[in-house]
Amino acid sequence: MTRTRKEELVAEMTAEFKDAGAIIVCDYKGMTVEDLEVVRNLAKDEDTKVKVVKNRLAMIALGNAGCEAVDFKDTNLVIWGDTQVLPCKIADKAATQFKDNFKIKTGLIQGEVASMETINAMAKLPTRDELIGMLLNVWNAPVQNFTIGLKALADKKESEA
Repeated sequence: MTRTRKEELVAEMTAEFKDAGAIIVCDYKGMTVEDLEVVRNLAKDEDTKVKVVKNRLAMIALGNAGCEAVDFKDTNLVIWGDTQVLPCKIADKAATQFKDNFKIKTGLIQGEVASMETINAMAKLPTRDELIGMLLNVWNAPVQNFTIGLKALADKKESEA
């Protein structure tokens, strides 16, 4: 890889890391290409990005983005996205599916290093769309119960007549 290509990669990652809600660093040692494609497809479905990065370039990009320093060692796969929950969910799902070869090493939430407990807790939270669905169900319940009651009353009056 040429120096100019490395500089381009660092500039791209820096711009994306600045806007990222969460950045999760994972170890993928021992995974097959097909397994990595499964992880990439999980991320692609959720508008989240996945990239196997060179350790030094990733450290430079994180530093340029104003994030806390993370120690990159061995093989690293970085998952990041605009929201805080989705990258955590994808990393957790991949760690569960490929428990022998895929491990979450560390993560950054809003540019600050997060503990594994925080990352696991974020993975359990519902996404924005799920929360909106729950809210709509709560709002819809009184109207639905009212219409069920009216229908029961109409059926009762009809059977009496």
